Amino acid sequence: MFTAWRQVALLPRWLQGLLLGQLVSAVGSLAFTFLTLYLVQDRRLGADAAGLVGAAFGVGMIAGNLAGGSLGDRFGLRRCLLAATLAWAAVCGVLPLTPTSCLAALTAVGGFAAGAQRPLNMAVVLAAVAPEHRRTAAAVGRAAYNAGMVIGPPLGALAAAHDFGLVFVIDAASSALMAVTIWRLVPSPAAHPRGDSPGRTRGALWHTLRARPHVLWVLGTVIAVDVAYRQFYVALPLQLRALGLAPIAYGLLLAGSCAVIVALEVPLSVRMAGHRALALVALGYGLVGLAWLVVGVAPSLVTAVLAVLVLTAGEMLYKPTATATVADAAPEGYAGRYQSLYASASVAGMFLAPALGGLGWAHAPRLVLPVAGAVALLAAAALALHDRAAARHTGLVTSVTQV
Repeated sequence: MFTAWRQVALLPRWLQGLLLGQLVSAVGSLAFTFLTLYLVQDRRLGADAAGLVGAAFGVGMIAGNLAGGSLGDRFGLRRCLLAATLAWAAVCGVLPLTPTSCLAALTAVGGFAAGAQRPLNMAVVLAAVAPEHRRTAAAVGRAAYNAGMVIGPPLGALAAAHDFGLVFVIDAASSALMAVTIWRLVPSPAAHPRGDSPGRTRGALWHTLRARPHVLWVLGTVIAVDVAYRQFYVALPLQLRALGLAPIAYGLLLAGSCAVIVALEVPLSVRMAGHRALALVALGYGLVGLAWLVVGVAPSLVTAVLAVLVLTAGEMLYKPTATATVADAAPEGYAGRYQSLYASASVAGMFLAPALGGLGWAHAPRLVLPVAGAVALLAAAALALHDRAAARHTGLVTSVTQV
């Protein structure tokens, strides 16, 4: 394990500093976590009105995920990441002072900035390292985020108990610090003549994707698996409540999952570096499916704990590997757009899982987790079959070439 973490020291110094800045920023990322509670408790909005403001954030986030990479490829990844980070800091800073009638519009702008940061940040990180180190870099980034999620929410709860405005001040300050980190540490890319920038012609992105079918398979399957995975935040807490368990049980499971990721994801990514990427992604999908079958078929606290451990193992396998796989496939000038596509696909469950999981729970609660497990297992089988077929095709081509 310690040998694996020492490999992080091989990353460029500026990238180590950026990842440390991401940890600090993740600790302070409180605004969205406490937004609904703030709107209901401090702004005295009804649950329906608060939901609409939250939905505006979601719409903006989807747009930011989709557009961030294209903007980065066109105007520069570093420049756009810095602009998006500063925009989010500004939104957090002014939100407590904003009239209630303008909150939806402001949170939509904030959602766009927050959504754009994810593909831009990942593109900056993964473009800076050699392909063989990209899984590790992606895992380190996720470990930093999850460490922040372990530390940040309790601190945010303490701040909110004193003054809800502090939640947004902390987020604005940590984001401003992240912007300074980007400005000081991330190197400026070499300038390209405007007319020579690749990928500007209509249909060029789709043309590159058609030439890389494995990317389309990853994007398609990760949408289905993300909907299944995010029942962690929808069906699992409802299942624990149905078992008569207090909310602290779910909170401890969530915190435990984050702690496992922080401790083990980087060593696991180093250990698995020599394995076929799509095979690892498919295995991760399969573990997600198995987790939900375990607790869905025989719900109890024990099976819930076991399911979360298996789910976390699957997440640690498929998420950094899929991220690096898409980055490896990106042609020159498309790094941002490829990460935008993956970011959009990999958060699809944020918007589909609550609707589908909630609807399913209202009509057939005992089926929600087993069905989610089956969906993930089908996606695993589909990707594994594609990987096997691609491997056979590559072997045939190699044999013919040698003859």
